[in-house]
Amino acid sequence: MPDAGLSELKIDKTSFVNRKQPPKLVYLIIIVLIVIAAAGFYVRVVSVLTVDVSVVSLMYPSESVTILNASGYVVAERKAAVSSKITGRLVSINVEEGSRIKKGDILARLENDDVIAAKDQAVANLQISKYELDSAEAQFTNAEINYKRYKKLSDANVISRSDYDAALMRYQTAVAQKDAAQSKIRASEAALRSAVVNVEYTVIRAPFDAVVLTKNADVGDIITPLGATANVKAAVVSIADLGSLMVEVDVSESNIAKVKAAQPCEITLDAIPDKRLRGNVHIIVPTADRTKGAITVKVNFIEKDPEILPDMSAKVAFLSRAIADSEKHPRTVVNSGAISKNRQSVFVITDNGTLKETAIKTGGSFGDMTEITEGLKVNDRVVSSGVSNLRDGQKIKIKEK
Repeated sequence: MPDAGLSELKIDKTSFVNRKQPPKLVYLIIIVLIVIAAAGFYVRVVSVLTVDVSVVSLMYPSESVTILNASGYVVAERKAAVSSKITGRLVSINVEEGSRIKKGDILARLENDDVIAAKDQAVANLQISKYELDSAEAQFTNAEINYKRYKKLSDANVISRSDYDAALMRYQTAVAQKDAAQSKIRASEAALRSAVVNVEYTVIRAPFDAVVLTKNADVGDIITPLGATANVKAAVVSIADLGSLMVEVDVSESNIAKVKAAQPCEITLDAIPDKRLRGNVHIIVPTADRTKGAITVKVNFIEKDPEILPDMSAKVAFLSRAIADSEKHPRTVVNSGAISKNRQSVFVITDNGTLKETAIKTGGSFGDMTEITEGLKVNDRVVSSGVSNLRDGQKIKIKEK
């Protein structure tokens, strides 16, 4: 019986051989899933998508209708270097740089003692001439009365012919003396006017409403119209009429066909870049500069600004149409390619390099740019192309330019 028990304790190896093995298809599926998981992990963690970036910025609507840009300077169409017509020493100056003056205002004075003395002499000579005229008129009156009386007596043969001839001579002499006195009066008056003009020449006045740009002389300087020597000044001040300011730009000969008279323009100044001023083409100067290969175009300011000064650098945008008042202010815009097809969102690039899908509201289009009314602010960075393949939270790399 013990042998029978030991035989029952043997292991039946056939049970292992006959057990069903897992099908190979299961192993294949497991391997595929592992590969897919690994690929997903690689795409998500190891591989980083490189994207183009667009920066949200401000844009003026006029930029979409600009057909040509040119640079130049502000100039005064009416300006003058004010001097004296005579030579003299400057004894006073009443203005300085930046002074606003009106036509006729006294800018400076030259020494004038000599011309004032000449004027006083002319006044005295005129007074003498008036006295001489009074005397001549009295003599004329007396001679005329005597002549008429003697003529009647001569006609009546009461007096001799010689007495009549003497009376006639005295009358004619009185007439000549009276005429001479009147002529001397006119000569004295002319001399006085000349003396007054000479005095006025020593007073330097503003020829028109303007602003003083430079003061070229000071008290004690000799002023002359010619300024021929080193110690002599030709001009006391330089002035400009700020009401005549315009911009002069050089336009290349190849682009001049894009410019027309009265064409609307937009002017920006480097000194006040936050302002855009409306203008129009005043004149295309009919002369080309062969050294530059350019033609000068003068542009009027339609909108004036007290900050505009001569010789400021300026940029002029020549427009295809005039800008409406509603288009004067800048708009927040982004590249149209950054906006999803339903125009409802963009992918903003966060500081840690991931994407954040952001809802937006859009306005009008300006070329390849679209206005953003809500959802973005200036300097935000967004993906500018291929937005349909992106997802929120995705890690990205900015394409180098």
